[in-house]
Amino acid sequence: MIRSLASPCSGFGSQKLDSSCKKLKQRAVRMELTITQPDDWHLHLRDGDLLQAVVPHSASNFKRAIVMPNLKPPVTTTAAAITYHESITKALPHGSSFDPLMTLYLTDKTHPDEIKLARESGVVYAVKLYPAGATTNSQDGVTDLFGKCLPVLEEMVKQNMPLLVHGEVTDPNIDIFDREKIFIETVLQPLIQRLPQLKVVMEHITTMDAVNFVESCKGFVGATVTPQHLLLNRNALFQGGLQPHNYCLPVLKREIHREAIVKAVTSGSKKFFLGTDSAPHERRRKESSCGCAGIYSAPVALSLYAKVFDEAGALDKLEAFTSFNGPDFYGLPRNSSKITLKRAPWKVPEAFSFSFGDIIPMFAGETLQWQPFFQ
Repeated sequence: MIRSLASPCSGFGSQKLDSSCKKLKQRAVRMELTITQPDDWHLHLRDGDLLQAVVPHSASNFKRAIVMPNLKPPVTTTAAAITYHESITKALPHGSSFDPLMTLYLTDKTHPDEIKLARESGVVYAVKLYPAGATTNSQDGVTDLFGKCLPVLEEMVKQNMPLLVHGEVTDPNIDIFDREKIFIETVLQPLIQRLPQLKVVMEHITTMDAVNFVESCKGFVGATVTPQHLLLNRNALFQGGLQPHNYCLPVLKREIHREAIVKAVTSGSKKFFLGTDSAPHERRRKESSCGCAGIYSAPVALSLYAKVFDEAGALDKLEAFTSFNGPDFYGLPRNSSKITLKRAPWKVPEAFSFSFGDIIPMFAGETLQWQPFFQ
């Protein structure tokens, strides 16, 4: 349900005024929007003190979340996923109904039987592919997908278990801004051709190439999209000096790529869905000589997605992107709970402070126009 400011044109009858009023109505300012409560289909919750600190932000905004397995050590087995699930649920605020959906970390040594156990667990919903060395805590990732993981991938097809892909090659000789494109050409396209029934989510897409690839595939390929790749281009890394809190992997790209992603998600396509890739790091680990990759967006994500769709004139398509396309792809029921997004300006905190230090959120200190309210 969308509520707008009333038009000042009611009652006029001339053709000229009617034409003007139509234009005014098209530009009517929408003041609030009630949608099905969203899910986050790509989330980092970490563990220990960080988990305790950040899980309330996600639990207060989202009903469910696909939780990434790149801990130290990584979550490579169903037993480890169950233990991690228990840690998350214990850290939730009292009375929270937030549902963490767990994933396994694919390695060269993963056995097909582990996929059977994962499906039977009722806790694990996907398997994550990290090319070794691609991002935070990915050193245990896959070194040879077709040579060492094919039996596992074949079992995933049998179990209808999605593969979530960090889509970048890690060859140091390939420019960092080209690594997604090359990954599509050398890994994803051959994978889809070899296993056309495998469900694949291309995570946190960053390029026009990824948009075109996902749109060209049939029903078994989808993509998550982050707020940073919808709102920022690579200039945001350097304007006013080096900006470590805008550094993430995959890295931000050129403006033409950002525009292509915005066009895709606001088109109404069912292939794209919300995945924040919210990735908290303590401030000192970001503002250092070797800063960690990751943007902490969980507290502001819904406001930022609303900003994108509002500016594109596509608020009527926001609900499908945030709340329908993800569960439909995973074969899960849509949520029954609702939230209302209101045009109510609010200032993002400069930092969230905890006993171990500060976490800096995306758009820290800035004023956002949309704010979620829960029914």
